[in-house]
Amino acid sequence: MKSGPSWFNVTSLVLGFSFLYLPILLLVVFSFNESRLVTVWGGFSTKWYVELMKNQQLIDAAIITLKVAFLSASIATILGTMAALVLVRSGRFIGRSLFSGMIFAPLVMPEVILGLSLLLLFVAMDQARGFWTIILAHTTFTMCYVAVVVQSRLVGFDKSIEEAAEDLGCPPVRTFFLITLPIILPGVIAGWMLAFTLSLDDLVIASFTTGPGATTLPMKIYSQVRLGVTPEINAVCTILVALVTMGVIAASIATKRQQVQRERDERAAFGAAG
Repeated sequence: MKSGPSWFNVTSLVLGFSFLYLPILLLVVFSFNESRLVTVWGGFSTKWYVELMKNQQLIDAAIITLKVAFLSASIATILGTMAALVLVRSGRFIGRSLFSGMIFAPLVMPEVILGLSLLLLFVAMDQARGFWTIILAHTTFTMCYVAVVVQSRLVGFDKSIEEAAEDLGCPPVRTFFLITLPIILPGVIAGWMLAFTLSLDDLVIASFTTGPGATTLPMKIYSQVRLGVTPEINAVCTILVALVTMGVIAASIATKRQQVQRERDERAAFGAAG
């Protein structure tokens, strides 16, 4: 006898999602507010989006943030995937525990400590802080998240597929790009999106590692919020939410299509073998 979800589960689910998404919904709604007071509804208007297009400082900060997030997430995905392959495929080797600890340390390390340590490193190296130091810093702390996601995908990987390809004469590198990577690609994409989101949202580490001409959007918003929230901030946050949402939807659709195509290819291969 099947029983439906209890009232407690439904209530908990509704309260949980409301706590997470209601503030975002309010931010989106008030970005179309006629009034300059962000807490008082004065009617529907898109004038703050027009005003946003005239606010060059916010636009520049948003562009820098997207560039930093894209580059750091891409580099972190490559390094994190390589680290996951080493942890899953290399077995026991000298220094494995140290390597694993260094990979996963940023997961539990406070961002203040990580940001301060990177700041001291750049100062000791006499490295001018700016755009590329933020990318290095974000790559450092997002790489571990990619490694965790890809590692979980590799743990359940059927190595017999790779062995069959190598038995047929396919070199290891070619086997990885033709067999392994397409199978673990959903995990790689998920790791990239997680790294992109973490970089997009970061304030603490960027504050320690930034320099002149490299102000990210969270830093710009934080500096303005201390003087009061303006409708332009609601507008630019709404645009970022829309971009991230479209990216998640597009990645989900692409992953689903790839999975369906792979299942079709597997059925076709089994049918031909039978």
